[in-house]
Amino acid sequence: MPGPRLFKRFRLPAALMALTVLYGTLGYLLLEGWSLTDALYMTVTTLATVGYGEVRPLDASGKLFTISLIVLGVVALAASIDAVAGALVSGELQAAIRRRRMRKRLDSLQDHYVVCAYGRVGRAAVAELRTEGVPVLVVEPKPELAELLEEHGVPHLPADPTEETALQQAGIQRARGLLCAMDSDAANVFITLTARALNPALTIVARAANPASVDKLLRAGADHVVSPYDVSGRHMGVLALHPAIVDFLDMAKLAPGLRLEEIEVRSGSPLAGKGVGETRARHPDAQILALKRSGAQHLAVPDHDTILAAGDLVLVLGPEQTLKTMAG
Repeated sequence: MPGPRLFKRFRLPAALMALTVLYGTLGYLLLEGWSLTDALYMTVTTLATVGYGEVRPLDASGKLFTISLIVLGVVALAASIDAVAGALVSGELQAAIRRRRMRKRLDSLQDHYVVCAYGRVGRAAVAELRTEGVPVLVVEPKPELAELLEEHGVPHLPADPTEETALQQAGIQRARGLLCAMDSDAANVFITLTARALNPALTIVARAANPASVDKLLRAGADHVVSPYDVSGRHMGVLALHPAIVDFLDMAKLAPGLRLEEIEVRSGSPLAGKGVGETRARHPDAQILALKRSGAQHLAVPDHDTILAAGDLVLVLGPEQTLKTMAG
């Protein structure tokens, strides 16, 4: 929808034009004694300058009144042209059109990920999600980042994600996941509480700048909590002590066609009821690295005879097409 500034810009010309039409209609009604239809028709044709001629012959007062109506019409037209030119020059009209297109785009999103804030953390998260080809929507409260979001071609909603209406507009009920990347831990806690109430099945990953906020976010309903400083510190430590491990994980991301993915074993999927050894024999180009049982807290290395069941999560390294086949 057009913004309030655009409405304000066109409010005066629209009011002036409406008053001019009312002035002309009432004038012909009172001065010439015409019917409402004839008075309105004469007013519109005069203002539109279509040249159809007079509805009925005018006396001297009627002609003078028509002159005043034409002058008022020219003033109203000039004000309208000025408003349109101003909107075009300022970019307000283009911005309103972009917002309307963006609203249609947002309404069509389904099973998407909502990212709250497009700061450094949110920007990196959005880049990763888009690399994986999943639909993403950013809710950004800072107007100065709107241009950057448009430049990057990221669907976004200029709103405060701590407000419930903003999350509803972002389609949180239809979303698959939520990433709380606000700078404020308190805001992330509030967003998590609100989103969990709106969509209990939502996967929520929250950022915690303060380690003391991790427990609060988990109790608020976050599935996973990430502390950027802790993660980067651990990464640096592992890189210093065990660089080969980091190189392996980077290879899983950078090698052409090779991916490291978490696959959920669903009822009726190709993995359900199959042993780890049997699965490895059927898909020799893929490696099952770890298994997380349904309800378990930690990953474990599965034995050759371990039977996969619905609800399990398996960490698999292999070609993209093989992973799709395994996921069913």
